Amino acid sequence: MSEERPKVTIYTDGGCKPNPGRGGWAALLIFGDVTKELYGHDMATTNNRMELTAAVSALEALTRPCDVTFHIDSQYVRNGITSWIKNWMKNGWKTAAKKPVENQALWMRLHEATLTHTIHWKWVRGHAGNLYNERVDQLATAAREGRLSSS
Repeated sequence: MSEERPKVTIYTDGGCKPNPGRGGWAALLIFGDVTKELYGHDMATTNNRMELTAAVSALEALTRPCDVTFHIDSQYVRNGITSWIKNWMKNGWKTAAKKPVENQALWMRLHEATLTHTIHWKWVRGHAGNLYNERVDQLATAAREGRLSSS
């Protein structure tokens, strides 16, 4: 009989002000009654890079295969990992317009981080009152503004 995978809920957010400019990212991992907050910043980046960094960091923090419910307010990341990435890889990391995929290294890390988990990607509307989405937004902003040291 196979061992049941731990169930983990993840919320992530990332942002930049201005875009491009100084950015911050955050992730909240929930395992039953235990929560873990991750966050960081970059002095010169973009919104999309921070959204991707949050997702990568959250999944790379998991130490064994998990059943993940992943809540994200970035359509770019959700659509990229659930749909666009298949063609990007098939086409040698080129877009449909035959241009190099932006943020390829982060997309490759995200893809690699998904391979050992079962992930249910859920889009959540940003700034709409969802408690956990609001928390990661607050953490990402505080990290961007230098009010938190990197975790």
